[in-house]
Amino acid sequence: MKLKRITALFSVIFLLTLACPAASYASNTGNVASAVENTWKEASSQIKTVVNNVVFPAIDLVLAVFFFAKLGTAYFDYRKQGQFEWAAPAILFCCLVFTLTAPLYIWSIIGI
Repeated sequence: MKLKRITALFSVIFLLTLACPAASYASNTGNVASAVENTWKEASSQIKTVVNNVVFPAIDLVLAVFFFAKLGTAYFDYRKQGQFEWAAPAILFCCLVFTLTAPLYIWSIIGI
């Protein structure tokens, strides 16, 4: 029982050591702000790549599915009632265009 607690304690300490690279920056310079800045500089390119390659395409896919589904339901409503409602498909289309073009300008706005 005591051996399990000691092993668990060393495991937690080991994982915390691996999970806190900013602490090594802070201990070298004594300045927490520079540690955060250095960590952000190293991680910003990876964050940008993940957002461009995963997040934006996932949002685009969801919006495209909703757009075409709403366009289809609007068409069926048109056939039933004789009046085509453009508001919801137009809003979804504008959102889709916005998210498709967002990687071109969003990083200059954020400053990465």
